[in-house]
Amino acid sequence: MNDLTNLPDPSRLIFGLRDTGYDFNTAAADIIDNSIAADAEHINIRVELHADGRKFVMFGDDGKGMDEEALFAAMRYGAPARENAKSLGKFGLGLKTASSSICLRFTLISRKSADVPLSKLAWDLEHVQEENRWEMLQEPVTRAEEDAFDELCGDTGTLLIWSKCDRLLSKNYAEPAGAAETKAVNNRVKKLREHVALVFHRFLDEKDARCRNVRIAIDEEVVSPWNPFYPQRSVQALPDNARELKIELPEGSTETAHMNAWLLPHAKEMTKNENDTYAKISSRAQGFYIYREGRLIHNGGWLGVFRSDDPHYSLLRVEFDFGHELDDAFKIDVKKSRILFDPALEDALKERLATIYREADQRYRRKKKQLSSELEVDHSGSNNSIKDAKFTKKPSVQTATPGAQDAVVNNNRGAGIKIHVPVQANVDPGSVYVEAVTDITSGRLWEPALRSASNTGFTTGVRINRHHDFYQKIYLKAASLGYAVEGMDILLWAFSAAEQNNTDEELQPIFEDIRQEISGNLEKLLRDTPLPTDTELDELSESAEDVE
Repeated sequence: MNDLTNLPDPSRLIFGLRDTGYDFNTAAADIIDNSIAADAEHINIRVELHADGRKFVMFGDDGKGMDEEALFAAMRYGAPARENAKSLGKFGLGLKTASSSICLRFTLISRKSADVPLSKLAWDLEHVQEENRWEMLQEPVTRAEEDAFDELCGDTGTLLIWSKCDRLLSKNYAEPAGAAETKAVNNRVKKLREHVALVFHRFLDEKDARCRNVRIAIDEEVVSPWNPFYPQRSVQALPDNARELKIELPEGSTETAHMNAWLLPHAKEMTKNENDTYAKISSRAQGFYIYREGRLIHNGGWLGVFRSDDPHYSLLRVEFDFGHELDDAFKIDVKKSRILFDPALEDALKERLATIYREADQRYRRKKKQLSSELEVDHSGSNNSIKDAKFTKKPSVQTATPGAQDAVVNNNRGAGIKIHVPVQANVDPGSVYVEAVTDITSGRLWEPALRSASNTGFTTGVRINRHHDFYQKIYLKAASLGYAVEGMDILLWAFSAAEQNNTDEELQPIFEDIRQEISGNLEKLLRDTPLPTDTELDELSESAEDVE
C-alpha cells in the first residue's frame, strides 16, 4: 500500500460521536459557551413541543456572528482553533457533538452585519448515512427561521436550531404532545434553568466582576444566578496565604490556580426556604467546584482527595479556579465536564484542606448533636414498666440527701452503706425511673441515681446522657419503635440497680470505671455509624409534637 490515508466511515463516525457522554444540560451549556466566546451579551433559548410531538430547541445570541466562510469552518468536525485561547470553546467539536447528542439535524444560521443576508448550513445525520459522505446541507432560509433569528438574535448574531430531537426525552410517549410529554419537556426546561444558573453564575451575576455580564433567558424567563457558596452566610476558611496553588507544567513553566474553602451554615440554622433557595445543603453538593476561565466545569464530590459519601462534610465546598494555561495539566475533556488531579496535587490539596475538612465535620456533628439532644424520646413506657414490676432487686434506701448528693442504703454489701450518687427530689412523676438528660459531663452513657417525685421515698433511677453517641445514633433512630426504646431503658436501669445493690465506698470507683469503659467502647463502635438524617430528625420532631 502506497497511500496510507485511512478516512473514517462518515456514517459510522457521525453516529458514533452522538455518544460522547453529553446529556441535555451539558449539551446546552456547550452551545452557550460558543455564544459567550462570540462576545454575546444576550443569549435566548427556546424549547418547543409541537402538536404532532416534534420537538425543537433554538439557541440565539447577539454575538459577532459569522460570514459564509466562518460558518463553514464552525460546522467542520474539528473546527480551527479560536484566536483567543481563553475561549470557552476549546476543541472545535462542542457544537457538533453536543448538538448531535440530542438531535439528528442541527442548523446554524448567522450573519455579521444587518446589511448582509443570513448564511445557513445544516448537518443531517440521516442524510450523511444515506449518502455515506461528509456532506452538509445548504438550503434557503425559511420565513420561520428569519422570524426566529429576529426574535432570538436581533440584527446580528447566530441562531442554532436542533430539530429531529430524538434524544431530548428518554422515552417515546403514546400521546404526542399530551399531558405526560408536555410535563416531561417542562421538567427538562426547569432542570436546564437550574443547570445554567449554576454553571454560568459568575456571568449572570452583575455584581461579580470576575466575568463579563451575560443575560441568558430560557423560554423568555431570564435565568438568575445561583452561587453554590452562599457567601452571604458562609465563612471563607482558607487563610490568604493558602489560596494560591503553584502548578508546574511538563515543559517546566509554572502556572497558578486559586482556591477558596467555604463553610456553609447547617441546614437547621436556616429556614427551609433559605436552604432550598440559596444553600441547598446535601451530601452530593459537598466537595470541589472547579472553574475554567470563570465557567463551572465540575461541581460536587472530592475527586479522590477525600471520601465523597459522608454527610458529615456536607457543609464544606471548595472553589477551585484555573485558566486555559492549565488545560493540559488537568486533562480537560471535550464536554469540559471532567477534570483529573495529578496524584501530587491530590496530596497537596489534602494537606492544605485537612484542617478545614475536620472543622466541617465537627461543625456538622456539633449542630447535629445539639439538634438531637433537643428532641424528646418517649420514655414513659419504661417508667411505667419499672414502676409496676414487683420484686426487682435494688437497694433499700435509709436516708438520701439531695444537697450532699449521697445516701445511706442497705444492699448486698450490708446495712448502712454510704454511697455517693445523684439524689434528686421532686422529680416529674412520669420520669422517676428513667430520664434522658443533657447535664452529664463525664462522657458516660448512663449514671445511677436515687430519685423521688417528692422529698421522700427515694428509689433507683437511671439518667441517660443525651449527648452520647449511643443515644444520638441508636436511641433516636429507634424512637418510633417503642419496644426498642423500652428495652434499652430497662437494661440500663437494671445495670444501675445492680450497681447500687452491690457497691460501697471502696467498690464505687470500680463501677464508675466500668461504666466509663463501656461508654468509651460504645463511642468507638459507633464511630462510623451516621447520626440521624435531617429527615429522621424531622420525623421524630413531628412525632413528638403529635404526642404533645
